[in-house]
Amino acid sequence: MSALKLTQIGNSVGVILPKELLARLKLEKGDTLFVTETANGVTLTPYDPAIDEHLRLGREFMREYRDTFHQLAK
Repeated sequence: MSALKLTQIGNSVGVILPKELLARLKLEKGDTLFVTETANGVTLTPYDPAIDEHLRLGREFMREYRDTFHQLAK
């Protein structure tokens, strides 16, 4: 864990992410970070949490109609 300092950026306040962290998250200037509130605070992630919900629904749909997809694949 490392501590990051808040800094004035124009009329806003921001955090400068060290380049090692950016490399580990595979992020670069212009990319989007998503903030999710958790029981332990907040999580910053480059992955859109809404996509996880879409994937879950898609998998559920495919599982429900597995036999149909199997027949269509023949």
